[in-house]
Amino acid sequence: QVTYLGKVSTTGMQFLSGCTEKPVIELWKKHTLAREDVYPANALLEIRPFQVWLHHLDLKGEATVHMDTFQVARIAYCTADHNVSPNIFAWVYREINDDLSYQMDCHAVECESKLEAKKLAHAMMEAFKKTFHSMKSDGRIHRNSSSEEVSHEFESDDG
Repeated sequence: QVTYLGKVSTTGMQFLSGCTEKPVIELWKKHTLAREDVYPANALLEIRPFQVWLHHLDLKGEATVHMDTFQVARIAYCTADHNVSPNIFAWVYREINDDLSYQMDCHAVECESKLEAKKLAHAMMEAFKKTFHSMKSDGRIHRNSSSEEVSHEFESDDG
């Protein structure tokens, strides 16, 4: 269980260590201004090959019908190493708009501990590896592109 901090659009095409710091600080500030003394987990993050599910929870901690789905192949970067809080796990996602243009959004969740945030980063990295391997063997990723370049671009940076 996590607390979903929200999303914010981010710019740039190269996602390197530290690229989520600014968006995470923005989301953290909004979160800390809005919260009361006790802010319970409001979501369940489930990372699987091909898809990541963010199940939103009601005030009783039960799953609602609302769920966000993220395609693993469209996640450009993820990390669990943030200065503002070591408990934050964030990922950059390529959102495709109705007109087929796209934007890069940084999503962030607060975990119960630094260890939990790092576990999510490792789970995301494993999900990407499985997704990438499957897409490569299915022929959806062509052999003429370097698998090292592509896989390096999507590596998890967990500090």
